[in-house]
Amino acid sequence: MKPRVMHILLFLTMIMYLSACADSGKNTKDKPNVLFIAIDDLRPELGCYGADYIKSPNIDKLALSGVVFTKHFVQVPTCGASRFSMLTGMLPTTTGHLSNEACHKYISGQPETDKPETFIHHLRRNGYYTVGIGKISHYADGLLYGYTEPVGTERELPHSWDELVFDSGKWGTGWNAFFGYADGENRQSLNKQVKPYEMGNVDDTGYPDGLTAKLAVKKLKELSVRGKPFFLGVGFFKPHLPFNAPKKYWDLYNENEIPLAPFPDIPENVNVASLHNSGEFNGYRLGEEKPSINHPVSDEYARKIRHAYFAAISYIDAQVGKLLDELEKEGLTKNTIVVIWGDHGWHLGDQRMWGKHTIFERALKSAFIIKVPGSSSSGKTIDKVVSSIDIYPTLMEFCGVEMPFHTDGKSLVPVMKNPFMQNQEEASYGYFKKGISLRTARYRLTKYFRKQQPVIELYDHQTDPYETKNIAAENPDIIKHLMPLWEKGNTGLYNIR
Repeated sequence: MKPRVMHILLFLTMIMYLSACADSGKNTKDKPNVLFIAIDDLRPELGCYGADYIKSPNIDKLALSGVVFTKHFVQVPTCGASRFSMLTGMLPTTTGHLSNEACHKYISGQPETDKPETFIHHLRRNGYYTVGIGKISHYADGLLYGYTEPVGTERELPHSWDELVFDSGKWGTGWNAFFGYADGENRQSLNKQVKPYEMGNVDDTGYPDGLTAKLAVKKLKELSVRGKPFFLGVGFFKPHLPFNAPKKYWDLYNENEIPLAPFPDIPENVNVASLHNSGEFNGYRLGEEKPSINHPVSDEYARKIRHAYFAAISYIDAQVGKLLDELEKEGLTKNTIVVIWGDHGWHLGDQRMWGKHTIFERALKSAFIIKVPGSSSSGKTIDKVVSSIDIYPTLMEFCGVEMPFHTDGKSLVPVMKNPFMQNQEEASYGYFKKGISLRTARYRLTKYFRKQQPVIELYDHQTDPYETKNIAAENPDIIKHLMPLWEKGNTGLYNIR
């Protein structure tokens, strides 16, 4: 081939390549960024949810320009399974989907297929640059390895991330950091001979979440000049056990004024099989008291633990504030969707339990706030029942990304535009302890697949918001009315219809 002809062909090839790049940029340059903040064990107990005794100024400020969902429910009250449902938009259909290893079992090590493994993967396929920091799926840094093992190399979500980064600091591994104490030790290294809380004489980076915030701020600086839309997932550990936080956040509260659980007793007409003995909490063996169904803790100790949980919330709120400040500093606020999501709730002495792992309201209800730039719904509180599985289709609609496949969730865009719409069915389903729970606008109906009676529980949230009494026996007509809707959530995971 003559040199002149070759040069012409190379020139035309370059023009075609640049044109393709320009078209690709045109398709994505106007899409919003997404900052997704996952907060472990965050029940909806914040200032913006009406808890004026909680110090959460940064999240509260975001809520003023976002949407607060007051009836948001996760599908499974344990970390990994809840995140699997949220990331895939799917209800659990097998008992494996109720495990913390759900992502590991059903996503890790799998080849890439036409259907994306998560909504993050779907965004990545549609022009987004995706970065994960901390706990977004289940494993503390997104890599597969055991609590006491060296850091792994295999990703829990193999196709979702362009970058997966983490700073484990003095703790050395993600899992050590997850259970870390201020001196660099952790629950594993100390053989569980630790308290379930700590007041550390350290600054914010003296615990892992401060390092996560610092790394996320650095990444926001990098992403702001990248020239393409991004998804940045930031997973904070607290207020997961142990409830550790720098002293300055403990000092925000007067322990003597900490409110106790509004209902710290066993509900009436309920089998104890629906409850648990706070096993995760009691695994911290130096705790001063060991709660159980038969032995509640003292009011003094209850206030101590609630104080610790509240301090951990305020610590995380400060880290969230750093990210929001950096969005503003980099000029990203007007084109970035911000999501704050708690992966489930937590019993803080409610129904005599300390932990998650039930399908009562306290374990299934969590914080969910979303800010969409330019949205007419800014500053609103929405009281409709919504689910974590709804996050997937909602973000896709806001990001202008098509959904060519089915999810069990539904987009929340319509209800955000019109919170008073009447034609939308309100139902959220929760799964655990061989039971399925339906939450409607007024009722919680739970059915267990077990021998212990009663297997049906009904709570009227209009008159009994703390689920103090199972009224199923005296309300067969209500159960008959609700059961067809409950059946819609019976995915067959217990193999009983």
